[in-house]
Amino acid sequence: MKSTWPELLPQYSSAFREYLAGGGEEVLRRAYELGRQALANGLGVLEMAVLIHRAMLTVRPRGRTPEERARVATAMEEFFLECLSPFEMAHRGVREANAALRRVNEMLEEVAKRIAHALHDEAGQLLASVHVALEELEWDLPRGAHHERLQKIRELLDETSEQLRRLSHELRPTILDDLGLVPALEFLVEGVSKRTGLPITVDGSMEDRAGASIETALYRIVQEGLNNVTKHARATRVSVQLRREARQIRCSIRDDGVGFDVPGVLTRHGEQGLGLSEIRERVDVLGGTLEIVSAPGLGTELRLTIPCGDPACRFGSF
Repeated sequence: MKSTWPELLPQYSSAFREYLAGGGEEVLRRAYELGRQALANGLGVLEMAVLIHRAMLTVRPRGRTPEERARVATAMEEFFLECLSPFEMAHRGVREANAALRRVNEMLEEVAKRIAHALHDEAGQLLASVHVALEELEWDLPRGAHHERLQKIRELLDETSEQLRRLSHELRPTILDDLGLVPALEFLVEGVSKRTGLPITVDGSMEDRAGASIETALYRIVQEGLNNVTKHARATRVSVQLRREARQIRCSIRDDGVGFDVPGVLTRHGEQGLGLSEIRERVDVLGGTLEIVSAPGLGTELRLTIPCGDPACRFGSF
């Protein structure tokens, strides 16, 4: 159960009073532990600042001489920093974890790129060789014999080639590297629509590139979002929208499916059960936010906001 700062105020006031009275390192260790407990109980930095400020007002330290006032000010600073140090350490830990996750994502994208190229180039060459072998076989057979069967094999090979091309694109779209996010998303939704029969639109334009990490993350987020829609939503229509506002990019994935009670379902199953954990991780790595808007019978919308500090990163409005 989350504690509130008024409940913790007596402990902080007592510790601060002891430190002013010369409690030394032992009291600072207590202040650090109190900070850890507050962090574990769910208090935020602003709540901690209010708590420590109120604790200091409760004690009302005063100094009669300039030297005493300086000593009190130093003690207040030391106590304040010690109480907040667990929050600083937690913040650094999250920052380092995000940096590590970003590196892992980049490595996975490189692996995906190599596999995609192998599918597209090597498998494509093998299929082309099969086409040539069929042509040679047809020349060796009596004219007209087995023509329909060979033609059916050619059609299957063409279909296989098309599927490999689309799988290669979805694994790591070269169009994303070459032309940018919007053309890659248009190609993606074309493939998803073709496989599922679900009408999907992409609305948005890009004047300049948004940076490889942002474009790749948004592509993967939309890909995973569409995967969730096709699996769970029972939708008849989906729209993907992109918009640049000041120094951030907004992305929306909206469907007209069955929807769900967001708080209730998240409490019972969590984001993992909804297939949202990968989306959340990618958004967090970029320092963005994810909002899920849904209700039973009213469809679902994922609203993402990704910071983009590069002035050259501009999206047209919709």
